[in-house]
Amino acid sequence: MRIKSTDPGLEVALSSVPSHFRSRLIKSYVGLKSAFVEVQYDTCGLRTGKFCEAMLRFLQDRLTGIFIPFGQKITNFNEECAKLERSPQHSAPESLRVLIPRALVFLYTLRNKRGIGHVGGDVDANEIDAVTCVRVADWCLCELIRVVHTLSLEEAQSLLDAIAARQLPQVWAVIGKKRVLDSSLDYKSQTLLLLYSDPQTGVPAEVLYAWTEHSNFSVYRRDVLRPLHAERFVEYDSESEMVIISPLGVRQVEEELLPKLQK
Repeated sequence: MRIKSTDPGLEVALSSVPSHFRSRLIKSYVGLKSAFVEVQYDTCGLRTGKFCEAMLRFLQDRLTGIFIPFGQKITNFNEECAKLERSPQHSAPESLRVLIPRALVFLYTLRNKRGIGHVGGDVDANEIDAVTCVRVADWCLCELIRVVHTLSLEEAQSLLDAIAARQLPQVWAVIGKKRVLDSSLDYKSQTLLLLYSDPQTGVPAEVLYAWTEHSNFSVYRRDVLRPLHAERFVEYDSESEMVIISPLGVRQVEEELLPKLQK
């Protein structure tokens, strides 16, 4: 199960980035997200390194016009990032000169020092390290898009919000749908997980029904949505047929459901 290797939204948002940088940024970023969804935490580390190196080379080219060629080893990643921070203020916005390079140093250090992608590290790669890699990479790409996008402000914000949505290994987003990968979960748990993956957005009841692949929509509303509403885990508006998770539902997922799934 893999996320698409290309993303038209990212291609458009990064259209002003030269293609040899853009293709590597998107490939490494989507690869990182795919590895996380597939719970391949060692692979997350490897792809984090590729993402950092692609982003660094783009920033070098953007700020100085010269970059370390692809295929040539970056001998001192931290120093190369520090050089960017010393670039003249007029060369680029502060995000590209300071903020993203500092985030890359953290990411690259985490990848190198925490056993992610390397034999003999301090600790084995684990979920919290992988989550951190994904979220920091999300931020770096969001910030880059914010600076260089050619979209309207509304379109750019929508794309950034989509990238920044919660990434759960248990929830797989694929060709416009979402699936809970643990099919042993009951429909209430699946519904809560699906809503938790984007807690600020209401979802049509019929969409949730399709995502869970329940056999009967009327029964799904009666046995799943209405009880969840009664428990105040969700707000189910029977007139608009929209469902959104409540703060109590978020707490239920974080304190009860996710810990069980991680055991």
